Amino acid sequence: MSTRIHSVIIWTEDLGRLAPFYRDVIGLKQEIEGDGFAVFGSERGPQLALGQHSEVKGVSREPNRVMVDLDVDDCQAEYERLSGKGVTFVRAPSNEMDGTIIATFQDPDGNRLQLFQTA
Repeated sequence: MSTRIHSVIIWTEDLGRLAPFYRDVIGLKQEIEGDGFAVFGSERGPQLALGQHSEVKGVSREPNRVMVDLDVDDCQAEYERLSGKGVTFVRAPSNEMDGTIIATFQDPDGNRLQLFQTA
């Protein structure tokens, strides 16, 4: 048996606020828009889904519990582009020992994401 990641879902109380952030600010390609769901990515690879959920209220109380890493070619350029769009960063681009460059930011619900540039 082979197991692969199909998708990750981020639940929210306000999909109308969160989906445009991922689509219009971050720039992810939205593949599906349905009743209470938005799916980003490719059918052939892992997907990031957003879903409206009646049990989710307000911002994330534990924003570091799950972190989504976004693979980018140029972390500094994406940091500057997103900062210019008002994105709140909690960590500016920094070099790791293995040459990876990482910057950490928050979505409107307080969930943490990272820009991840590999060496």
